[in-house]
Amino acid sequence: MTGPIHHVTVISGPPQRNHDFYRHTLGLRRIKVTVNFDDPSVHHLYFGNDLAEVGTVFTTFPYPRVKAGDLGTGQAEATAFAVPVGSLAFWQARFAQLQVPTSAPVERFGQSVLAFSDPDGLPLELIETQSDALPAAATHPEVPPTAQIRGFHSVTLLEEGFEATARVLTELLGYQETAAAGSRTRFTHPSGAHAGTLDIVCAPGRLRGKVAGGSVHHVAFRISSADEEAALREQLVARGFNVTPVLDRKYFTSLYFREPGGVLFEIATDTPGFAVDEPLAELGSRLMLPESLASKEEELARRLAPLALS
Repeated sequence: MTGPIHHVTVISGPPQRNHDFYRHTLGLRRIKVTVNFDDPSVHHLYFGNDLAEVGTVFTTFPYPRVKAGDLGTGQAEATAFAVPVGSLAFWQARFAQLQVPTSAPVERFGQSVLAFSDPDGLPLELIETQSDALPAAATHPEVPPTAQIRGFHSVTLLEEGFEATARVLTELLGYQETAAAGSRTRFTHPSGAHAGTLDIVCAPGRLRGKVAGGSVHHVAFRISSADEEAALREQLVARGFNVTPVLDRKYFTSLYFREPGGVLFEIATDTPGFAVDEPLAELGSRLMLPESLASKEEELARRLAPLALS
């Protein structure tokens, strides 16, 4: 069956700046360094928790030079990470020290939310979460255990309308509508697993967004097996969606389609996982390539922007 969020992928600016923000400012573990399989001249960086678990994986396509996107409808507006209750004071102080743009915490559905931006202006959030379902932490020497990021909390979709996207979430992806306040409606996956929340914010007066630098490229959802992935593809096609073939992404297989509001969705398997080509303890320690590009490693290494892995 389809499940909670598998990963979120964004388009970013210069690789070193991008890497250092997610690895050292936020304290996420670097779990994979590879290339964009569709454009191997560009890195694809994966960050997550210490165990490289799906539902914690945030990935970036960092371009040395990229035009800034425009935030608007038809986009994933904000990606939220879960942090322990009581930790936002630490993060406010850390962001102030490191000059990370942020705003005062607000309450949303009974939880404290701290909004901030990465160096490319990508909207991000930290949400205090108290749950036994949270995964292992992403550890970093500058972030105490009481504040370490614990995977995703949710993703917010900014949409012109509501019903068509809601039907995809509830009828095809297994979500249930669980709360609403103003223009925001919350959907939760009944599995109870972490990363199982998605919000839709209706903003019919907003202009259509443009995905580029500082934008979410796609949101990926978990699926139990390759057989179920193929079956879901048939359902999507039967409902009139344009869907890619199932693609081999080495660490999972995936398919892509645009939900009715315009956000690019991916369906991805949990297996074979990120330790398929390097041991868990060594994840993210060097450039890893798919077999189809292995013979071009030296050429790609010359073309890729410099990146110090610290």
